[in-house]
Amino acid sequence: MARSSEEFILAWSALAFKNVECEEIGWQAIFLPSAGSVEVQAGLRSPNNEEAVLFSFPNARITNRERLPEGKGFLVEKTETFGSGGVRLALTRKIDGDLELFTTMVCDIVGSIDVAAAANMSESGLLQTLIKRVLHWQRFMSRNTNPLSPEAELGLAGELYFVKVLLKSHLPSEVVLNAWVGPEDAQQDFLLGQGAIEVKATMSSSGFPVKIGSLEQLDDAVASPLFLAAVKFVGTDEGMTLSGMVTDIEHILREEPEMVNLFYERLLLAGYTASHSEQYTRQFEPKEQRIFIVTNDFPRMTTASVPAGVIRAIYEINLDQVKGFFIELDTMLKKLGVTG
Repeated sequence: MARSSEEFILAWSALAFKNVECEEIGWQAIFLPSAGSVEVQAGLRSPNNEEAVLFSFPNARITNRERLPEGKGFLVEKTETFGSGGVRLALTRKIDGDLELFTTMVCDIVGSIDVAAAANMSESGLLQTLIKRVLHWQRFMSRNTNPLSPEAELGLAGELYFVKVLLKSHLPSEVVLNAWVGPEDAQQDFLLGQGAIEVKATMSSSGFPVKIGSLEQLDDAVASPLFLAAVKFVGTDEGMTLSGMVTDIEHILREEPEMVNLFYERLLLAGYTASHSEQYTRQFEPKEQRIFIVTNDFPRMTTASVPAGVIRAIYEINLDQVKGFFIELDTMLKKLGVTG
């Protein structure tokens, strides 16, 4: 659970109010609530007063050969420690970095350490949690940091729908979330058990059309057994927004703080951040779910089936016209070699 942005904004404002211009590189900082054994401070870095958060790990170590993350709009650096040993890291906004996005990142990262500390993770584990989360933000900021497009929003809604379906089927949450590889731009959305699941979502009022984005998505030579899991949403007041779906899954995972962290890491890779949540206003109510096993006669295009020279294709399938491949969720899980 991300920390409130207010505590960081107020601290930075207070430091800026009392700040005296300084030409030397240095820090002014205010202590904030700790994250377990990790001291957390909001700070300003002289001489340009860049906003920062400082983390003190009393007993952890980082070798000089370890490269710390640096991304578009921020950097991570070691700073002078006070007392005996330990590691003190500063996460600092670059001058050209967007303050609102940096604040969102800070709230998420500190919140992830809070969650890990509540799960009694070791101090070295908390340090790795920090670095891992920053690396995810580094990847996010290297891409387009705008809100998801309507098509990407629908796609993520479909994946979240089936994340919940799999969690409700009593599979271990760690298995489900580690299997969810769609946010990593994998060829299929879930690599589960012995095979894979490709997820598709539609809001079409006519038929059940789904868009296939490549020759590999429905190729069982890539992963076998391979399944196509599709959901048709309708837009109603009873439906959930994308942010509501996120909150719903977080509630399911509420007793497993480390899984909440993993879930939010996946969301970040998918391009979803809390700072954009209010812009996702469409409401998705699932009307129909269909699961198909993809075998030789399934209507599809693959590298082996298209004429020589065709190396890329995007096409649509109307699932209303696909007969004979439908299976139940339990049967799919058994064929994948996983059970709840």
